[in-house]
Amino acid sequence: MLQDLLSNNRLWAQRKVASDPGFFRRLEGQQAPDYLWIGCSDSRVPANEIVGLDPGELFVHRNVANLAPPQDANYLSVLQFAVDVLKVKHILVVGHYGCGGVAAAVDGQRRGLVDHWLHPIREIQHDHRHELEGIPVPERRLDRLTELNVIRQVRNVSSDVFVTDAWARGQALKVHGWVYSIANGLVTDLKVTVSGPE
Repeated sequence: MLQDLLSNNRLWAQRKVASDPGFFRRLEGQQAPDYLWIGCSDSRVPANEIVGLDPGELFVHRNVANLAPPQDANYLSVLQFAVDVLKVKHILVVGHYGCGGVAAAVDGQRRGLVDHWLHPIREIQHDHRHELEGIPVPERRLDRLTELNVIRQVRNVSSDVFVTDAWARGQALKVHGWVYSIANGLVTDLKVTVSGPE
């Protein structure tokens, strides 16, 4: 099985060179993406492919349920590197409908350590319980919780000191909230873009 992956890699590299002989030489030269993608670890959500970008054009951080918690050193390291070193212009917080992490956060089952990781989603559910209880179809309720989670994570990213310091020094930077649909492959902009501290 792993040999298949290595064979696939060889074929992918050959196709890349055949269509663009200088592709890998350019990648070696520099990483200068304009975008940071904060998305879910779900294997059905391939960040570069969804938005049609090549390697090197999208800096990616993924975790279960696309969280941006202010106490997570991994996420914060990625954010600081993207903002302070790479000088990305756009941070894309991207959730997806049918997210197993969102569902697991609120289904009442215990799974261990991941329950602690997903706790912020339970807080979002509690904060918006009246709106969510008014949605009769369980799948639609989870879809809305997915959107609310993205909105909360946009707020987390936008209020982080790395981002607010970048704005204070005049760096052009916008934080966007998107949701991807596995059912049709389309991304929806939730229209919650933040482009400054105001």
